[in-house]
Amino acid sequence: MTLKKIATTLAPAAVGPYSQAIEHQGLLYVSGQLPLDAQSGQIVGKTAAEQATQCLENLRTIAVAANTSLARTVKTTVLLTDLRAFQAVNEIYASYFSEPFPARACYQVVALPKGAAVEIEAVIAL
Repeated sequence: MTLKKIATTLAPAAVGPYSQAIEHQGLLYVSGQLPLDAQSGQIVGKTAAEQATQCLENLRTIAVAANTSLARTVKTTVLLTDLRAFQAVNEIYASYFSEPFPARACYQVVALPKGAAVEIEAVIAL
């Protein structure tokens, strides 16, 4: 099995023992992206919608580093600390994807690293 690590300094560094993304058999598995600024490591945005924007920008940056794009996203998982933000996050999410939208799961979780309100992971075709 051949796994290729994808990493870029234009997206936040991993905050634990994991890779930003792994390329395998024509797919890019992108780790959950927090709404962190790549340079400062600080959370961007106070609202879930603002944070979702940063998460998706981080996903986009990693996709580009792997020579693909968000348009080729197959599946995402969205984690929210408050499902009342679901509609606001959906509006931002819809501005990054188009028909056919990726398959998706969305969960409310008790907490996310660094106090984030949103985390988004993706599987993207290469």
